[in-house]
Amino acid sequence: MAFIDYYKVLDLDKKATEAEIKKAYRKLARKHHPDLNPNDKESEKKFKEINEANEVLSHAENRKKYDAYGENWQHAEQFEKSKQQQGNGQQASYGNDTDFSDFFESMFGGRTSGGGSRTVQFKGQDFNAELQLDLKDVYTAHKRTLTINGKNIRITIPAGVENGQQIKISGLGGEGSNNGPKGDLYITFSIENHTNFKLEKHNLYSIVDLDLYTAILGGEITAETFDGKVKLTVKPATQNGMQVKLKGKGFPVYKKEGEFGDLYLTYQIQIPATLSEKERELFTELAKLRTS
Repeated sequence: MAFIDYYKVLDLDKKATEAEIKKAYRKLARKHHPDLNPNDKESEKKFKEINEANEVLSHAENRKKYDAYGENWQHAEQFEKSKQQQGNGQQASYGNDTDFSDFFESMFGGRTSGGGSRTVQFKGQDFNAELQLDLKDVYTAHKRTLTINGKNIRITIPAGVENGQQIKISGLGGEGSNNGPKGDLYITFSIENHTNFKLEKHNLYSIVDLDLYTAILGGEITAETFDGKVKLTVKPATQNGMQVKLKGKGFPVYKKEGEFGDLYLTYQIQIPATLSEKERELFTELAKLRTS
C-alpha cells in the first residue's frame, strides 16, 4: 500500500498547531462528507483519508510517533523494544525523512540468523471519536449510527453515560498487520444540558414556581420531572426555598438497570406584581390580624 502523507491530506505544514489541525479536518470533512457527495467514489476515498489523518495527527502521542517513523509509526513501540533487546549498546539515529520500510521488514517480518523468515503480527490502529449528545439523549438507552473512518457503525448508547466518559468497542479500529487483530474504537461522550434540570452525580435539581396563595394555604400542583409530569401536595405555610425530594425520579445510573437517582424540587414563591383594590384591602386586614 502506498504511503499517505497525512499532513498533505489535511493540506498542512508539519509545524501545524492542534487548533490548525482541528480546523483543517472540519473544513475538509465537511467538504467531502458522503452525505454531500452521494455516489462519489473519489470523495468517499478522500473522506476516509481525511479521517485517518485526523485520527493520527490530532492525538499528540500518535503524531509524535508518526513524525519519527512515518508510515511505520504504529510499530514504533515494537521497534524500540526490539532495539533494546538487541543489547548492543548502540544508539541509532534516524532523520524524519528516513525510509524505515526495509529496516522494519528485517526487524519484524524478515530474515532470521538461520536464513529463514518469521512474521510478527501487529494490532491495528485504535480509533478515537467524540460523540456530542444532549442530556435528554442519554436518559434512556438507544441505538445510534456513527460514521467512523468512512464506515457506518451502529452502536448502543447505554442510559446514564456521563459527560467526558469514554467507552471502548473492541475490534472496530484499523486493520492489523500480518493478520494481526483489529484495533479498538474509543468513544468519548460530550454531553450538553439544554434542560431546566441541573445534574449532580445521579441526582436532578429543579426550581418550581409556587403562587403565594398555594404556599400559604396549601394545595395541589403539577410539577415537571425529567420523564413527565407529576402531581404534588403542597403543605400549608410552605416557605420560600423549601425543598422536596422525589425518590427515584433522578437520572439513571450507568449500567445499573432500573436504578435512578433522586429529584430535588425547590419551591420559589411568586409574589404578585400588581394587586387589585380588593386584594389590597384584604391584605391590609390580614396584616392587622397578624399585628393585633
